[in-house]
Amino acid sequence: MPRQSATTLTTGTTTTTATGTGTATATATAVTADPTTGAPARGRGKRAKAVTVLVLRVVLGLFFIVASAVPKLIAHSSATEGFDKIGFGDWFMYLTGVLELAGGIALLIPLLSGLAAFSLIGLMACAFVTVLTVYNGENAATPPIIAALLAVVALHQRGTVVELFALLRSRLPGTARA
Repeated sequence: MPRQSATTLTTGTTTTTATGTGTATATATAVTADPTTGAPARGRGKRAKAVTVLVLRVVLGLFFIVASAVPKLIAHSSATEGFDKIGFGDWFMYLTGVLELAGGIALLIPLLSGLAAFSLIGLMACAFVTVLTVYNGENAATPPIIAALLAVVALHQRGTVVELFALLRSRLPGTARA
């Protein structure tokens, strides 16, 4: 039996293999990476969901950083007047601004986005209670709407929370690294 050599040429999604006795052509399906986790995404539905969640993460992250945290951290008059009405003082405004800034930045980092979304839902629950009790329900729909959008991110990114804690656990002193 004669020895056969094979040469493979891949172009786009078509692979052509030439052997000593003939040529075979096979078509391969391109697999793209999930933009939120880097894992292979298969199917249009999963890709569309991943892109939607990525867009939500970016929009919510920028909202929390630019529209929500910055006015509190620079003590803009709109923020100071609101927090004066709450009655906890400036320290609470700065604390809220720092939490929103950290959450907004973490939403933009895939590994941290699940934990950030869960945490910001808690912050939105507190904001909802504050709006109902201090502001007599004025703009009461805003925190639940933002929380619902964060819940979509949290649900989709829930695996990153487990991954993050596993990574942190593996780096603790006295634990074996795999």
